Amino acid sequence: MRAEAMAPTHLPGAAWFRWLKHRPLRMGVLTGIYLTAVMAVALITANRLPALELYADLRNWICGSLFVLVALIPVAAFRRAPWHLFTSAATAWLVFSLAYSVAGLFFEHLHTRLNKTPFHMFLLGAGCYAVVAVTIWVAGMTRAALQHGLAHPQHRTPAPGWRAHPNE
Repeated sequence: MRAEAMAPTHLPGAAWFRWLKHRPLRMGVLTGIYLTAVMAVALITANRLPALELYADLRNWICGSLFVLVALIPVAAFRRAPWHLFTSAATAWLVFSLAYSVAGLFFEHLHTRLNKTPFHMFLLGAGCYAVVAVTIWVAGMTRAALQHGLAHPQHRTPAPGWRAHPNE
């Protein structure tokens, strides 16, 4: 068969997966799933494994460090594209906030112990990523201005009767 005869077929329901071609959304959903997995492991080890209570500080430090490393995935992936960074990170934090909301159903008093509702958690994450995205944007603009030089103002002819030095 020739290559022209093997045209791609459009399967029913395949249009729903078109968002996977958009890299920031795909990266955001995957990062949100990874953040959810870290949260689930942290909650299960803290609440369902009493044998690890002796190592609570170490457990919390490891889970917190892993959480921060996973949260940095969008920053590392889109360090030169602040809008893609924010889109990806907001998507990740939305997925994580929804999972945090569901986790509150299985772990009683989770939201009251952490003193954060799922919406508050989403705002905290999106706000932090917004600050990072704006910082990257401003740093990029500053770097571009320094590399290309600032625009020099056009020298205009002075108005009649104007003298640069009054003693002349």
